[in-house]
Amino acid sequence: MMERNRAPKLLYADAKGNIFDHPELCMAGMNGPEAVLPGEDELIPLPEGSRIFTIPDTPPLAWDSRRGRFVTVDTVREGRRRKPVQAVSAFMAPGYVRTLLPACDYSCKQVHLPLWSYTAVGWDEENDCFVVAASRVDTNDNWNPCNYDDRMLDPLVRQRLAEMPHNRLLEQLARCAVDYHCFAAKNLFFRRWEAPIPTSPVCNSRCLGCISLQPSDCCPSNQERIAFVPTPDEIAELAVPHLLEAPEPIVSYGQGCEGDPILQADVVAAATRRIKAASSRGTVNFNSNGSLPDRVRLLCDAGMDSMRFSMNSAREEYYDRYYRPVGYRFADVLESLSAAKEKGLFTMMNYLVSPGLSDDPAEVDALLKLIGATGVDMIQMRNLSIDPHFYNERMGLKTKGMGMYRMLQVVKKEYPRIQFGYFNRTRENFYPAGLEKSWPIER
Repeated sequence: MMERNRAPKLLYADAKGNIFDHPELCMAGMNGPEAVLPGEDELIPLPEGSRIFTIPDTPPLAWDSRRGRFVTVDTVREGRRRKPVQAVSAFMAPGYVRTLLPACDYSCKQVHLPLWSYTAVGWDEENDCFVVAASRVDTNDNWNPCNYDDRMLDPLVRQRLAEMPHNRLLEQLARCAVDYHCFAAKNLFFRRWEAPIPTSPVCNSRCLGCISLQPSDCCPSNQERIAFVPTPDEIAELAVPHLLEAPEPIVSYGQGCEGDPILQADVVAAATRRIKAASSRGTVNFNSNGSLPDRVRLLCDAGMDSMRFSMNSAREEYYDRYYRPVGYRFADVLESLSAAKEKGLFTMMNYLVSPGLSDDPAEVDALLKLIGATGVDMIQMRNLSIDPHFYNERMGLKTKGMGMYRMLQVVKKEYPRIQFGYFNRTRENFYPAGLEKSWPIER
């Protein structure tokens, strides 16, 4: 726990969204449903490229050191009057995993929050900067927003569309790049790094936080899902030039603007064979829910280099509550992880984390067993984008966990060669030197 004179101050916003730091009250965070004080080892300066925003009509919680307890801050004094305030949250730049949620009185919340990852943020008076409860898990700076200048993008989009006027997949990705500001889609037009290959308009999961399709009782999705299945020719026409010409080239199936590509395995396999026949350069990656192990084996044989399977939990009960699988079981996902590893692929777990569930001691034990059973190479610590209160209620969380930073320590101690990360890797970087000491990353 930080000393009182060093503890970051509470941030709050007025009704117009103007943000202030409180002169006396200290920053708090939430682990699951419980308010906690952030540990000094989990506070870092707000990363460049992050954003700060308000949580509408929701009062913040703060630590009152004079009274020695957490308090709800409904109003602040301004002159002779008291004015209502609302909580403040951070949305961090990629590469950082949050360790605490924003501390709020969520019972007052009147809206279902959109699909962002909400992170505790405060004001460090001593260093004159915003701080967040987070840890860096990936040093790849390719995804920094400063690398994506739309003034350079627009002419490239027009040029590529003119070159391939009949490619429906290119039209889809142009929309993703320009309208939805998808960095991966922009990479396709910049011809660099990792580019997406969406293929599937359907999915066999019904995720609570799906960014491309939501039922009416939830928040709006971030974008519209692809409405067609591209042909192997359309896929190869985009992927081959990218792999041949781009620096650090990756093409990835399974993107935010689609369902799950495992349901189009025959098309994906055919396209991948064509891609591999045309280029030995670059990395072909497959992102999926891993629901169909036989399809995974087919795709491995077609020439995939790496596979990433998404989970919010290493326990079936909580996996089912979030993914709500249709026609498959959690055991199938575990089998897919093992099958891909047995086929010699670099395997990753796309771990959608949220403090309170992900650092529950029983969850950590289950994760350790999963690592041992499947041989997974990397855990991508991805901040789950969802309303925190909604998620905690749906998961049935009652108490706090051990702490996300502590969870990372436990896993790394048990499996020193496990890699934490945030982004997919090129083949050349699957197993970098110094794996055992790759975390924590120097601040």
